[in-house]
This record gives sequence, structure tokens and C-alpha cells, in this order.
Amino acid sequence: MLVESVLGNAADPGWQDRLAGIHVDRLVLDQWEAQKHRLRKHTSGGVEVALSLGRGTRLRDGDILAWDDPGGTATVVHLMLGEVMAVDLGEVASLPPETLVRTAVEFGHAIGNQHWPAVVKGTTVYVPVTVDRKVMDSVMRTHAFAGVSHGFVDGTEVLAFLAPHEARRLFGGADVAGHAHLAAEPG
Repeated sequence: MLVESVLGNAADPGWQDRLAGIHVDRLVLDQWEAQKHRLRKHTSGGVEVALSLGRGTRLRDGDILAWDDPGGTATVVHLMLGEVMAVDLGEVASLPPETLVRTAVEFGHAIGNQHWPAVVKGTTVYVPVTVDRKVMDSVMRTHAFAGVSHGFVDGTEVLAFLAPHEARRLFGGADVAGHAHLAAEPG
């Protein structure tokens, strides 16, 4: 099956109704594969899909690549992205400038010392989970930055807010297979 464009997304209200009750064949892509414009891969149902998408087209979780109305089948993208640590610096932003600068530099030094890549969006810093999340949590608790909170979210929750180069920074270099077990661990 040759796919040259995305038909819609399963999260869109119109598509939610159309997809109800039909067979959905998933094309599971990891964070490396989701960035590619050209790709050959089999769906979970065994159908070979050849992607030939235009530049600038970025696949999102739930994108519909094929629709067979009479047959009642849709081919839908399922992204397997790693987790991201979301660090909220919002409270620090309202502190006096010298406190703000000190906290930002100390935080930057702490994550830089770990060689963790990061993307800043507003007052939130996103850091890919590249080591066990318990280690990342320990680093944050050890430094105990005043006014800084953090938590872990699935990468699919963050992807829509990122420019392509930011998505590559967060997801392009992580080992998805090595982190699949982290997403399944309880809180």
C-alpha cells in the first residue's frame, strides 16, 4: 500500500464516528520512524505500507493513512514515544531576577552535568527519559531547586507542541526499545 498523504486523525470528531466499530490496522512507529518521510513497514495486520510523504509532513499518533469504507478497515499510526520529564519553572519566573538567574543556571548546570538534552517551551523544560526515571527523579530531588517541580509524561502528550528540530532533540536520540518497560511501570 502506497501512502502519500494523511487523511485525518482518529482524535478528530468526524473520524471518531467513522472509526467506531470498524477494524483498525495499526502501523506502529517508534520515534525515529515517525520522523521519516520515506519508509516501508508492515502494519500489525501484516500489510506492507510504503510511506512517501511530502517534506514537512510529520506523522502524529492517530493519523489515518488508509480508509476502506466498504471493507470497514482503517490503517492508523500508533506512535511509541519515550517518556519525557517535564520541569515546571513557572514559580521561579515570578521571583526576583537574581534568584531567577541563580536557579536557572543551577538547574541548567545540573541537567547539563548529566548530559541530558532539553527543550524549553515557555516556563517548562522537557527532558527525554534517557536513563531510568528513578535516577532522573533522584537528581531533581537531590538538588531540591526552590520553586521547581517536575513530573513524567508520555512523549505523545508533548509532541504536538514541538517544532521538528525540538522533536528530534527529545525523541531522535533515545533508545525506544530500552525504555518501553519504563512506560509500563507504575507511578
